Amino acid sequence: MAEGRPETDSCPVAQSYPFSSPHALDLDPTYARLRAAEPVARVRLPYGQDGWLVTRYADARTVLADSRFSREAVVGVDIPRVRPELTDQPGSLLSLDPPAHGRLRRLVARAFTKRRVETLRPRMERMTNGLLDRMSAAGRPADFVRHVSVPLAVTTISELFGIPEAGRPRFQAGAEAALSTSAMSPEQRRSYRTDLNDYLVELVEQRRREPAEDLLGTLVTAHDEGDRLSEVELVQLAWVVLVAGYDTTMNQISNMVWTLLNEPDRWNTVRRDPDRLTARIEELLRFIPLGVAAAFPRIATEDVELSGVTIRAGDAVLMLVHAANRDPEVFADPEVLDLDREPAAHLAFGHGPHHCVGAQLARMELEVLLSTLSRRFAGLRLAGAADDVPWRAGGMFRGPRELLVTW
Repeated sequence: MAEGRPETDSCPVAQSYPFSSPHALDLDPTYARLRAAEPVARVRLPYGQDGWLVTRYADARTVLADSRFSREAVVGVDIPRVRPELTDQPGSLLSLDPPAHGRLRRLVARAFTKRRVETLRPRMERMTNGLLDRMSAAGRPADFVRHVSVPLAVTTISELFGIPEAGRPRFQAGAEAALSTSAMSPEQRRSYRTDLNDYLVELVEQRRREPAEDLLGTLVTAHDEGDRLSEVELVQLAWVVLVAGYDTTMNQISNMVWTLLNEPDRWNTVRRDPDRLTARIEELLRFIPLGVAAAFPRIATEDVELSGVTIRAGDAVLMLVHAANRDPEVFADPEVLDLDREPAAHLAFGHGPHHCVGAQLARMELEVLLSTLSRRFAGLRLAGAADDVPWRAGGMFRGPRELLVTW
């Protein structure tokens, strides 16, 4: 367990964090209180050293983009965390700083440019319509998570990488293990993560024997012909993009549908004005707290001042970007979901070097899904009370475990 530092003028007593167990998509009011009174607060997580939690938008952007806050420096350090094991790996896309980070990111970013993503739209539309056909055929009420959210997210990222249907259960199990906090034991997490790693090694070897034009094949070619990726880098890069591309999108699809159906006027607003859908997705991304708690800390490489507090070199700094997205200095009435709000620079996809590489793909998936759903299921509504929806527990991200809908 974490051992706090003694109280001094520069190192206040750490607050226990996370502040509370998540409830649906509610954001703990402690974030707002801290943002106003103690924007850089000392926190103690279940494991690791104490850290600093920033809650203001400007401070979050600084930590995400300023080179004095390092992701690379977390490797091997007893960082503040919610699970006992240390899982940050040296050389991973998530655990590198520029310029090494940029070298890996450029290799995969070409598959996620806006132009490249738009070429995938027709396939996404066919896939979405097919899933909605099957949901309709299943009868009412139907579980939107099982019929749409999960298969859409799994199939999209699997087809991009070239993961065959038979291997997708291994990928899903590995992804759930990677993002589990308490839903699995450390031994279970280790077992599933190892299995996914072994499977990716198998796929890499297969691409060498049978070259393909999918993303994994492209990365293998970059490794074998350009000598730009080591074996470990190749597998870790595939791992990060696969896991992040599946779980976050799957949960966010369900979160957005629940949020819109929670208040029927919201669904009607989206349905009646499809031309505003893109802007409304940005507001939903700003408002919905996808993360359960702050994660992916940075280590200060030198003394840095944030909101009047000096962060010492070697200190860990955390943020929940969804809390920063509620900063009243940046967003008017930030605790209100305003579907007519003009798009603003929210931090849902991060900021700086580690800005989500798949952001354009995620936006396109959400746009296709919501536009198709609103056109085909104008009378869509929750099959029961919003408070009766069961939520996933024991993971890094929020999302309904089951979402029964009718029409």
